Amino acid sequence: VMEPTMNRSRMASARIARTLLSRGRPAGLRYFGVTKTTLTEGDGKTFPEAGSRLTMHYTGSLTDGTVFDSSVTRGTPFVFTIGIGQVIRGWDEGVMEMSLGEKAKLEMTPDFGYGAAGAGGVIPPNADLIFEVELLKIN
Repeated sequence: VMEPTMNRSRMASARIARTLLSRGRPAGLRYFGVTKTTLTEGDGKTFPEAGSRLTMHYTGSLTDGTVFDSSVTRGTPFVFTIGIGQVIRGWDEGVMEMSLGEKAKLEMTPDFGYGAAGAGGVIPPNADLIFEVELLKIN
């Protein structure tokens, strides 16, 4: 778990270490948390901070490809405040690593998603989740 006071360079190093660990995972071991994969680079200089109001597009799916929600399909971006527990932990941590305009894939384990409870009858208990997200605006 990263310390909240880590600078961007140390956060990037931790992210790289997580990525390296996620490749070639030994059989039988389960890794917890969120992994961000950049799909389209952002501006690389404008990052959200805890308390920032963000506007994003997202598509959420289960690991079998079943889409459970999408702001893209609705045509209405999602607006929320980051870093205060308003969204699931995987978003609070993964989105904070994104720069303005970036598109990314966030893959998260249940403890960073909806956990043992699941959600809304469409996300089963203890489900790994995948979100494709785009940071449109930092308000």
